[in-house]
Amino acid sequence: MTIHRFQLQGEFIELNVLLKLLGLAPSGGAAKALIAEGAVGVDGEIETRTRRKLRPGQIVRLADEEIHIVAAN
Repeated sequence: MTIHRFQLQGEFIELNVLLKLLGLAPSGGAAKALIAEGAVGVDGEIETRTRRKLRPGQIVRLADEEIHIVAAN
């Protein structure tokens, strides 16, 4: 499993934007498709809302990738 730490530069980031920024989805459309398929989890629950707002302390999982959302220092 690969663990990523994503430093948030604001109040939140939308789930589909996060997947695209980290290169886990090649495009915004691909990110939305992954989410709609139920392939993405947030805090241990399947997430199907593409624009789910993620904040520090949350964990996103896609296949063998895990992303920890952390506040910027």
